[in-house]
Amino acid sequence: MTPVVLFYLFAGILVFAGLMVVTVRNPVHAALFLVLAFFTSAAVWMLLEAEFLSLALVLVYVGAVMVLFLFVVMMLDVQGAPLRQGFIRYLPVGALVAGVAALELYLVVGSDRLFGSQAFPLPQRAGAAYSNTQEIGAVLYTKYVYPFEIAAVILLVAIVAAIALSLRRRGDARSQRPGDQVRVRREDRVRLVAMPAEKGE
Repeated sequence: MTPVVLFYLFAGILVFAGLMVVTVRNPVHAALFLVLAFFTSAAVWMLLEAEFLSLALVLVYVGAVMVLFLFVVMMLDVQGAPLRQGFIRYLPVGALVAGVAALELYLVVGSDRLFGSQAFPLPQRAGAAYSNTQEIGAVLYTKYVYPFEIAAVILLVAIVAAIALSLRRRGDARSQRPGDQVRVRREDRVRLVAMPAEKGE
């Protein structure tokens, strides 16, 4: 199969998986369709000879992030019915926004002057000794080192903020407090009761 046929095949599967993610009723099925979308995106990147990005997408998103999504969805037992009560009411607005976005994509991407083969010709085939991982690392840690570090700090702040916002103390939850256990006194735990001796019959 030619690369063009493979591209359209993977692109069709990707569009189908994306539509199923937002339309399927079961959240677990939506997460699985998102996994399919990630795999097909990785295949498209592989056709573009971006092997590092393709493998990183599979290992990071499919192997770690999506597994975490599935665990969260299954543990929370999300009910889809209350979330979809206003689906029909907001459907015209959503369809209008989707139509405008599709028109904008067509005007931008469909223009041969901006994104045609003349503006972006096919890249030359690299040799066997070429490593795009080395090229990405060289560009990332030289030209874009400061944006890369700033993005890392922003992600760290976002993680700390998410933990702080989601941390809630429940009144019915039982937990141990080692500090209270260390500071305990004998009088708090043991009570000596004086009782008169009784004679047995």
